[in-house]
Amino acid sequence: MFSTNMHVGQRCVRLLRGRMMSIITHPANDCTAAQQPFGGHTTTVKHMHSILAQHPVLHSGHISLKATEGTLGVGALRGLCYSSVTQHSCQVKQSDSGEPEERTVIIYEPAQVPSRKLPLTEMPAVIDLDDVPSLSALEEISDEEAIQIVVPQALPPTSFSLRDYVDQSETLTKLLQLGVDLWKLDQRRNVGSMLVRLDFQSDMAPRLLFLKDLGLQDGHLGSVITTNPFILTESLDKLKARVSYLKSKKFSTESIASMVCKAPYLLNFNVKRLDNRLGFYQDILGLNPGKTRDIITRLPRLLCRSLEPVKEILKVCELEFGFRTGEIQHMVTEVPKILTANKAKLSKIFDYLNTTMGIPHSLIAKFPQVLNSQFLRIKERHLFLKYLGRAQYDPAEPNYVSLERLVAVPNDVFCVSVALATEEDFERFQKTL
Repeated sequence: MFSTNMHVGQRCVRLLRGRMMSIITHPANDCTAAQQPFGGHTTTVKHMHSILAQHPVLHSGHISLKATEGTLGVGALRGLCYSSVTQHSCQVKQSDSGEPEERTVIIYEPAQVPSRKLPLTEMPAVIDLDDVPSLSALEEISDEEAIQIVVPQALPPTSFSLRDYVDQSETLTKLLQLGVDLWKLDQRRNVGSMLVRLDFQSDMAPRLLFLKDLGLQDGHLGSVITTNPFILTESLDKLKARVSYLKSKKFSTESIASMVCKAPYLLNFNVKRLDNRLGFYQDILGLNPGKTRDIITRLPRLLCRSLEPVKEILKVCELEFGFRTGEIQHMVTEVPKILTANKAKLSKIFDYLNTTMGIPHSLIAKFPQVLNSQFLRIKERHLFLKYLGRAQYDPAEPNYVSLERLVAVPNDVFCVSVALATEEDFERFQKTL
């Protein structure tokens, strides 16, 4: 009995699905339901409704999901899974009389439950990859298509050297053309990554033109950037403000260009620091603005260095060496490098000149270049003159040898005009030391 009911239910559902699809897709113009043959029988919509109403599982037009899951199987469950019933009223013709009668047509609409199978209209289209035309490398393309082709640069994501980026980077190529030593910059931390990120047109070109307008020659740009590559990242407005400040202190444009070549980091310091440095040297040395400006122009790295070593050198000259204030001013004015000299080296040279050679403070202050010379040169030449009996450094005595001629002239001039000997004699003497 149960199998008979199940069979009847499955058949009715199939008939109903086919009929309802026919009604939905091909509605009659007079809103009548025509009879359709199914398996040799003539069944109307009204008759199918009566059959479904008598079925215990499909009672009242609703389907029990639990009952169908155990009795009808998965295939029948898909056909029976309906949740709502929409009633439409239309006129149905009677087979035995010509009078129309109002009847209720039951149309089952599928519920919003995900199904394992999609309708054919919703199935994704199958693309046959063999039918897609392939592009040929020999095919000619238009100019518009060629412009739209984007070829990515083959830059390595990481590298330990700038050499891998030179061919693809316009910035590095231009730096090489300017004479920048990239191998030196490559050895400095984070400088290589900074240069690779710079754009030549927007970052480098404006600053290079600024340096050119300042008066730097093409041959100096490479050395300046090699020493100070960070000038390429400085704000252009700040660079102009620092140059304007130096000009306000009566530094000429040529002097500023020379200072930047000698001290490339000069323009990296703000105006406040530059002003403090200039005021310090003018006050501690007791010089007028003109002489202070001359010292800074000749040795601009004084503005870039720390002030503590300078203070220490000045104290050594005054307290340990015994020079007076006027002598210190004269020595610094003549040889500004004394302010940046190594303390130990300076003490060693002064002790040898004053103690061993017997040269007084006044002569050392008069020829301060001797404090900036090499200790070995002073020692070798003094011992050679002493060996020849010509070591006379007193201006009041005959055969006087000035400190300038002792250390400033080359070996051939020293041997001929000062020692009155040959250069070969001096070389043989050097071997005995």
